[in-house]
Amino acid sequence: MWKYCVLGLVARLVLLLYGEWQDRTMEVKFTDVDYFVFDDAASFVIKGQSPYDRATYRYTPLLAFMLLPNKWFHSFGKILFIIFDVMTGALTYSLVSSKGHSHKTAVVCACLWLFNPLPMAVSSRGNAESIMSFLVLATLQLIENRHVFMSAVSYALAVHFKIYPITYALPLYLLLGKDFEKDKIQRTARSKFTQLKKRTREDVLVWREVLLDLIPNINRLVFMLVGATVLGGLTAVFYAWYGWQFLYETYLYHVFRQDTRHNFSPYFYMLYLMGVAHTSTWIKILAFLPQCLLILTFAIKYYRDPPFCWFLITFAFVALNKVCTSQYFLWYLCLVPLILPSINISVSRGVMLTSLWFLGQGIWLLPAYYLEFEGVNTFLYIWGAGLAFFTINSYILYILITNYRPVYSQSTSKAKLTMKVQ
Repeated sequence: MWKYCVLGLVARLVLLLYGEWQDRTMEVKFTDVDYFVFDDAASFVIKGQSPYDRATYRYTPLLAFMLLPNKWFHSFGKILFIIFDVMTGALTYSLVSSKGHSHKTAVVCACLWLFNPLPMAVSSRGNAESIMSFLVLATLQLIENRHVFMSAVSYALAVHFKIYPITYALPLYLLLGKDFEKDKIQRTARSKFTQLKKRTREDVLVWREVLLDLIPNINRLVFMLVGATVLGGLTAVFYAWYGWQFLYETYLYHVFRQDTRHNFSPYFYMLYLMGVAHTSTWIKILAFLPQCLLILTFAIKYYRDPPFCWFLITFAFVALNKVCTSQYFLWYLCLVPLILPSINISVSRGVMLTSLWFLGQGIWLLPAYYLEFEGVNTFLYIWGAGLAFFTINSYILYILITNYRPVYSQSTSKAKLTMKVQ
């Protein structure tokens, strides 16, 4: 597996070198504009000032601290993001292998990330999303290995860097229930036995079990205490240093963000027309309801399979968010290689769904180009394309759920045979 990681690293470094050449010779720059924001924020920190003195810096101060070596080596941050990106591929291999899949399957799933042009380009251009991908998968790996303390640390760091992983809190809490204490084989076998029941009976059992399994236990208490300590400690320290501006730019801005520029969100045109009207605040709050309902449903139904559960939650959260940009797609794309072995569809159908997903973006990009670069009023067309993309996303979500088949490791074969006999 290491040779594929090395190849992925080399490919990204080649992209980085190409990007340096493009930045020097072409009008259109390769480096992501956010990278200059990170770099400027780090420069302010070196001078003893606040990273938030840099306009549009809306990230944790930790990111600016991590890029302090940029003062001496401008590409340090890009290399750092590339390393996190490659480590995400290594974690993908480890997670798929831990489910009992073959070495070949795990390598294929890891390569789907390591040689995916989108994350390769994003990290090489200097976007920090690879840190989030790594932290999310690291939390999954630590939970899989029953390292409750360290998984809580990783999860707290993920929420601190980007607030969206807070949506994983409920499935994590449910996962750390009494089943977490039992042997993995027993837990998997019971899940299999539940699936053999009729659909209506299964739903009743799931809801009843969840309601009876909400009492805190030692694992839940440790996870909540450690997570709250790490997250609260970082928040307290940075608040003491940078005050209210830190709280607003790092957390609150992303919750109450009023971005009415064109994006993939089905809400964007309505919010654009409403502008800063007072009624738009209530609509923005109500827009969270569909997300909350889906998060609750997916958490209760699929918490026993964290990668699939987190993917559904993230996919639905992004598709229904008030602001939806291409950068957000990486939030769930890092989970796709983990769930593929559990999706029972043909390769041709998978290619069809992938093509539909890219087609939806292409339909949106055409009117967006004319608005952005030609100054043509295409807001209505962009909104229509956004609705089409939302419909495609809903269809993909439906196909994935209806074709979801949990895959069990070879170590569970004996337990599965026992259930069949019963």
